[in-house]
Amino acid sequence: MRDQFVNYIKNLQNTITAKLEAIEGEATFKEDLWQRKEGGGGRTRVLENGAVIEKGGVNISEVHGPLAPAMQKYFNVGDVDFFACGLSLVIHPKNPFAPTVHANWRYFEMLDKEGNIVDSWFGGGQDLTPYYLFEEDAVHFHQTCKTACDAHDPEFYQQYKMRCDAYFHNSHRGEARGLGGLFFDYLKATDERSMQDWYNFVTQVGDSFLGAYTPILDKRKDLPYGEKERNWQEVRRGRYVEFNLVHDKGTLFGLKTNGRIESILMSLPPHVQWRYDHHPEPGSAEAKLVDVLENPRDWV
Repeated sequence: MRDQFVNYIKNLQNTITAKLEAIEGEATFKEDLWQRKEGGGGRTRVLENGAVIEKGGVNISEVHGPLAPAMQKYFNVGDVDFFACGLSLVIHPKNPFAPTVHANWRYFEMLDKEGNIVDSWFGGGQDLTPYYLFEEDAVHFHQTCKTACDAHDPEFYQQYKMRCDAYFHNSHRGEARGLGGLFFDYLKATDERSMQDWYNFVTQVGDSFLGAYTPILDKRKDLPYGEKERNWQEVRRGRYVEFNLVHDKGTLFGLKTNGRIESILMSLPPHVQWRYDHHPEPGSAEAKLVDVLENPRDWV
C-alpha cells in the first residue's frame, strides 16, 4: 500500500503544480529535495511573489524511523517505528477576493522492530479559507467534495464535513478558520472496507481538488481591490497563522518528529497583521464573513 500511495502523491504533485503554474502565467514553483537524517525525505515545491499566488507550496514527504517518545505518548503506544507519507499544500493568493486553500492526503504505518505492520491508516481532507464571502464559491467547493464522497458512501460527506468544521476551529477565538470542506483521519481496514477501499476514496478526494478550487481562483484572481481589502486579508491571515501554530496536529507531529522546519512552516502567509481588539464594521462585507465563521453553515 505504501508504494502505491507514494506513487500517487508524486503524480498528484506534478498535476497540481502544473495546473497552478498555468494559471499563474510566469512564476514557477521552486523545487527543493531534502533528506531527513532519521530516515526518508521529501520534495518541496514553493512559489512566491507571483502575479496570482503570493505564496504557495505543494509538498510531498516520505519519512520513517523510530517513533519519538512524545509521539509514543500521543498515540499511546510503546517503542515502535513509523512510516508516513503524504501530500500537503497551501495556496495564498495575492488578491483578497481569492480564497486561501489547504489540502492534505496522507498514509501512516506503525511497525514493530521486526518491520511488521501493527497498524495503518489514511487521513486528509481539503478546506477553503476566504477573506470575503462569495456563497456560490462555497457551494461549488462543497458540492465538489460531496460528489467525491458520494461515489463511496452517501454518509461520508456530512460526516467528514462536520469533522472539518470541528477541527479547523480557533476555539480561543470562537470562530472557524474558514468555510470548511472535508477532514478525515484514522481510516482503517474493517469488515466493511479494506485499505484498498480507503485508498480509492482518499485518492478520489485528492483528484477532486483542482476541480474544487481552480475555478474559484480563476473567477476571483483579477477582481479590483484596494488597501482596505488588503488590510482585512492580512488581519484574517493572522487567524490562519494562529490556528496552524496553536491547534494543528500536522504541525505538532512535524515539530515533534524532527521534521523539516521550512516545509512545516511553508503554510504561513508572507504578509500578516495582528491588530489589537479588531472587529469589522457591523453590516460590512467583512462582518458578513465573520458571521459565517462564527456560525458554520451547510452549503449543499
